[in-house]
Amino acid sequence: MQTEAAMGKTTETTARTIGVRRATADDVPAITQIYNQGIEDRVATLETEVRTPAERAQWLAARGPRHPVFVAERDDEIVAWASLNAFNPRPAYAHVADVSIYVERYSRGRGVGRQLLAAVVDAARALAYHKLVLAAFPTNARGMALYEALGFRTVGVYREQGQLDGRWVDVVVMERLLETAAG
Repeated sequence: MQTEAAMGKTTETTARTIGVRRATADDVPAITQIYNQGIEDRVATLETEVRTPAERAQWLAARGPRHPVFVAERDDEIVAWASLNAFNPRPAYAHVADVSIYVERYSRGRGVGRQLLAAVVDAARALAYHKLVLAAFPTNARGMALYEALGFRTVGVYREQGQLDGRWVDVVVMERLLETAAG
């Protein structure tokens, strides 16, 4: 059973309405722009090369039903996107999904990420995932606060996991077990 947010219905936040829905091919330009902001701002990914709409269109088209992409809209403008990604191709990991979430730079800290991530958690439950994992920069205070507020816990830190602009960057590994009807 999906929540209202997972089904694409909207909810009120402050004076504006945020809607969360599954992404379509028409959303690729906005997804690309938001992802590239995350790459350029160096707050959410070790990726260093900006993406093209053609590459993101292929990425979106190649995704299966258990690995959806969602967008958050405010005033008919896409302001964030998130995806459930394969954690590992081995069958033993079929019930674990890796979460990616990116918020447009001028919408960060305004509650968009919270609504989007909550909808993604609900969708993951509906898709029978048992656990969600993610990797975050410890320097991304807003992101870390969001993940913790939505039940993710730190499992460890990969020290000097990658380089950005000639500096080593640590990455925090987080997880959230999803509650089931049985407990």
